[in-house]
Amino acid sequence: MTGERRCLRAVRVRATLISVLAVALAMVVGGTVLVVGLRTELSNDVRDAARSRARDVARVIEAGRGVPEVRVADPDEEFLQVVDQRGRVVAASLNVAGLPALARLRPGGSTEVDTPLDEDPFLVVAVGARDGDRLLTVLDGRTPAGVAEATSTVARMLLIGLPVLLVLAAAATWVAVGRTLRRVARAEAAQRRFVSDASHELRSPVATIRQHAEVALAHPERADPGALAGTVLDEAVRMQHLVDDLLLLARADEDTIRPPRRPVDLDDLVFEEARRLRQRRDGPRVDSRGVSAGRVLGDEDALRRVVRNLGENAARHARSRVVLTLGTVGGVVRLDVDDDGPGVPEGERARVFDRFVRLDEARTRGEGGAGLGLAIVAELVAAHGGTVDAGTAPDLGGARFTVTLPKGRS
Repeated sequence: MTGERRCLRAVRVRATLISVLAVALAMVVGGTVLVVGLRTELSNDVRDAARSRARDVARVIEAGRGVPEVRVADPDEEFLQVVDQRGRVVAASLNVAGLPALARLRPGGSTEVDTPLDEDPFLVVAVGARDGDRLLTVLDGRTPAGVAEATSTVARMLLIGLPVLLVLAAAATWVAVGRTLRRVARAEAAQRRFVSDASHELRSPVATIRQHAEVALAHPERADPGALAGTVLDEAVRMQHLVDDLLLLARADEDTIRPPRRPVDLDDLVFEEARRLRQRRDGPRVDSRGVSAGRVLGDEDALRRVVRNLGENAARHARSRVVLTLGTVGGVVRLDVDDDGPGVPEGERARVFDRFVRLDEARTRGEGGAGLGLAIVAELVAAHGGTVDAGTAPDLGGARFTVTLPKGRS
């Protein structure tokens, strides 16, 4: 078991590492795309603002008002120059007055240039304008410092958030994989128990047949052929029933039980089971006066097996009485099977529907069966869209098994 736990832990660790690496890669790629995209978008906004200001100046020039006195709102972040065809500055904002043209651009172009205004380069755009016979170029330069600051802030936030997200991803993966592996380990353990219990149950009748055959071979003069044949037949029937039950439960595990949706009068099956139980020698008294009409949709043979398994279980544990009750309540049909036996302890009421479960007073094969009857009831009832529960019979004090099934069409 230690090796199995070590293997499961290794799987859990690998899954967590893979998840963290995948999230880290996605975050790095996504963060890079985000920062580059943000920088590009903000740079475009700066470029558009500069081009808009330059066009305003160009419109004034082309309106025939001459070259205006150009001004900027923030001398630390913007400059304006109007340059003629020879590259001479004919007008400039005060912060670059007396300086030569800071960029050589054709109208419509843009570039980044170093200026004496800031250590960082300015983004400059050029817009053409005509002043009479002169062709002028309006240059508007703006610092992209805001772009750098914004992208730097986003990058820092991503660097801070990435480790946090990786920790959360690792924790979530660790918990999720752990829960999944626990379910897988429990399922594997249940499968091993199932195989072990099935092997044990099948070994008993085989051993009985072998024992009687060996005695008959060793002492043929004492062998009673009729008794031997009866023993072999009884054990063969027991094995057949067990194999049938195991096959049904295997189908349930594979989710291949698909009962047909045909109308079934459940009250007829309950009355049939009551008659069968009354014919048992030294059996309990069976009260079916509380059985009324109840129609459901499903497989008649499967529902008959449900009723029979519950009837057999009640008769096996009852001291003297079994009470069968059936009725329709709202949109469901409810079947109660009560007995006056020792009942089912409250802590065992969920486990009693597990496979190969036999309570202490029913441990022997002869009285308790293989412990599959109630497990088959649970699977068949679930396949019909119903529920089955164990409780206490209020009037008899023993066990009550309650089956609810969706009501069928009348």
